[in-house]
Amino acid sequence: TVTYRSQFEDGLIQSGDIKSIKRPYAEEYKRLKGLEISYKETEKFIKVCDENEIIPMTTCFVRSHVKKLFDLGFRSIKVASYDCASFPMLRDLSNKFNEIIVSTGATYDDEVIHAADILKGTNFSMLHCVTLYPTALDQMHMLRMDWLRTLAPSVGYSDHSLVTGTGLLASKAALTLGADIIERHFTLLPETETRDGPVSIKKEQLQELSDFSKLSKDEQLTRMDYDYPNWKVVIGKKNRMFTNEELLNRDYYRGRFASPRKETVSGDRMIFNWEETPLS
Repeated sequence: TVTYRSQFEDGLIQSGDIKSIKRPYAEEYKRLKGLEISYKETEKFIKVCDENEIIPMTTCFVRSHVKKLFDLGFRSIKVASYDCASFPMLRDLSNKFNEIIVSTGATYDDEVIHAADILKGTNFSMLHCVTLYPTALDQMHMLRMDWLRTLAPSVGYSDHSLVTGTGLLASKAALTLGADIIERHFTLLPETETRDGPVSIKKEQLQELSDFSKLSKDEQLTRMDYDYPNWKVVIGKKNRMFTNEELLNRDYYRGRFASPRKETVSGDRMIFNWEETPLS
């Protein structure tokens, strides 16, 4: 479901400023194809989660996968930041799943508000997220969670901080500031063997984060002040402007995947129309 969009083949630079990032379709397709998980493997994943009393969850990127993911056994679903404004898909998901968790990175306020309106009455959460990889501590603006609390029954933080150097500071800070949910990349591989390695935690760190989450708020605050004296730099502002890098990412990742619809044509050629999800 990766879409071909000509503007990203060579990218665009004008007057020294990047107007469009370079992400050639063939290279991206090959990379993602190597990461693809089959339905059979997904069924095994769900089974192992159930056996270990872990809630299985996946991210839905296109409308054509909504029913299939439900039929496979998922009842909790994640929506990536760039699909927070994929309103038709949100409607489809709200009719199927028991729990919906939506990241809100690089999404404008009016889009977040409309997404919350669509999901009103369902069991949904919204995660504050900054779509910079990695995210610097002074760019996190966790006060944004206070605004999300006016829209969603529960809120959280999707953490893309650099593990080397900052460790679990950001995730622990988010919990101290009242996050109900923490999302983190997790890996068993060495940092250099996975693209998201620099922002991924290991099992020992996951245990540490779990232990911290069970402390009282007063205990969490005391620990933060002692372990990370300058931790409040992550609080930032409730309302913020997107950086140019975030806008470039938004431009590329919105519409990166779409549901194909086949057309019958002469000969053995086949043309696809694309039903892109970020349409109102």
